Amino acid sequence: MTLPGFTHLNAIDCPVFRIAAGETNKFVMLIDPLAEQTGFIQVLEIFDVDGFTPPNQHRAAEEVFVVLHGQGQARVGDEVMNIHAGSVLLLRPGQTHAVRNTGQTRLYCLTTMVPDEDFAKLITSGVKDALDAQDLAVLGWD
Repeated sequence: MTLPGFTHLNAIDCPVFRIAAGETNKFVMLIDPLAEQTGFIQVLEIFDVDGFTPPNQHRAAEEVFVVLHGQGQARVGDEVMNIHAGSVLLLRPGQTHAVRNTGQTRLYCLTTMVPDEDFAKLITSGVKDALDAQDLAVLGWD
């Protein structure tokens, strides 16, 4: 439902993408800045076992990862830290960072980036995907 100044979405109905075929991460587009006319993007990022983001940095954006399920490692500059459900990472502009799933199950992160810096375009220009039974069970979305 959309009203002036308000949008209500069902996460289970949001589109799912991989940036390219064969990539190890999929993204549930929760808040698409192009569709919702916002200055930020919010996705549920699902890392397959051994999945990762390549090292990257943002010119102006701040990025937050909230780990919902699973475990992994985050690298910020030369520092490496273990992450798990409940971990919150706040990354400032210019910080080279990467996240890797080191667990035996998928890693689920709520990821927000402000401003978007064309992250939404990168995701939505990829290939469509879908949540599977494992995702729905972990998330409790049935």
